[in-house]
Amino acid sequence: MDKSYQLTVNNTQIYNRKASELTQLDAVEVAASQFHILKNNQAFAAEIIATDFDAKTYTVKVNGNTYTVAIANALDLLIKEMGFMVGSAKQVNEIKAPMPGLILEMSVKVGQEVQENDCLLILEAMKMENSFLSPRAGIIKSISAQKGDAVDKGQLLIEFE
Repeated sequence: MDKSYQLTVNNTQIYNRKASELTQLDAVEVAASQFHILKNNQAFAAEIIATDFDAKTYTVKVNGNTYTVAIANALDLLIKEMGFMVGSAKQVNEIKAPMPGLILEMSVKVGQEVQENDCLLILEAMKMENSFLSPRAGIIKSISAQKGDAVDKGQLLIEFE
């Protein structure tokens, strides 16, 4: 079975191609990320300038013109049609207490810049200490609890900008 792909060039032109069509290209790598391509007896100089493997996009220069090419396979198209986006995730903007407990330590301050996996606070619950790590990089917008506070399940503790 021949796989098919949808190529979107500069977010305007869409081409549907089959993997077998690649055999019609006569491409030779002349240097790292630089290619000499023959198609229908016409020569092209191509260079891959940038790649984003997660987004499946490539910036390519062909005969001096720069193009952004997005490549989608059948699964990518189905996911997009269903309203999901590959690699996207909901951005966490607030930290809430998952259970009632006691704040043992508040490691951040309002306005502080934090990186992903930085320790934000320690909550004691059911005789266990639970460290809360930052789910993302960002700046602390507000803190609704302080060291020594008893908190309820679902209570807002920290909010990101």
